[in-house]
Order: sequence, then structure tokens, then C-alpha cells
Amino acid sequence: MIRIDTLWLYTQPQDMRAGGDRLLNIVGSARAHHGYLFANLRATRIKLLVHDGFGVWCLHAGRFTWLQHPPGDAPAPAALRLTAQQFEALTVGLPWQRLGELSVISRS
Repeated sequence: MIRIDTLWLYTQPQDMRAGGDRLLNIVGSARAHHGYLFANLRATRIKLLVHDGFGVWCLHAGRFTWLQHPPGDAPAPAALRLTAQQFEALTVGLPWQRLGELSVISRS
């Protein structure tokens, strides 16, 4: 099992033909037990770079609920820090951006 203590979500779409080396250039320097998550323009593919303390792994998979920005909003930061719950929700296709508001149910 690869341990990930901190997960970073990169908000700019990437060409999924890029390998680990090219994505690592975007990260700069990968820190041990950190994961770096990237998606393509249509959010149909993701790649995850993980530094396990010895080397960097490049994992990729299918469709996910990616970051959505309403028109006119300020541009997203280059990377966002995700919690373990947000990452788990992202990888199963749930609205991970709304986890905080979904944790409370109230009657109107």
C-alpha cells in the first residue's frame, strides 16, 4: 500500500499522453508521501503521481467529478490540497467539492 499523507489537485488540464516525467516538471519537486492529481480537459481521465519515499509512481484511471467553475469566477489556483475524504469522493465520482455542506441535513 502506498502511503499518501498530502494530496494536491492540479487545476489546469493536462495532456494525458504526458508521462510521469513531464507531470513531475509541473510539480517541481515531489515530496515523499505526497500525491499530485491531474486531469485532462474533459475530465475523462486522471493521473496521480505519488512519491512513496523511494521513487515516483504514475497511476491513471477513468472518469471523475472534476473541479467546476461558474462563469465569471476568478481563476482557480494551480493546486488545491485535498483531504482523504475529498479524494475518496473524487475517485468514486461523488461531488467532492460539496462534502462540507453535504455532511449536515436540515429541513427548510
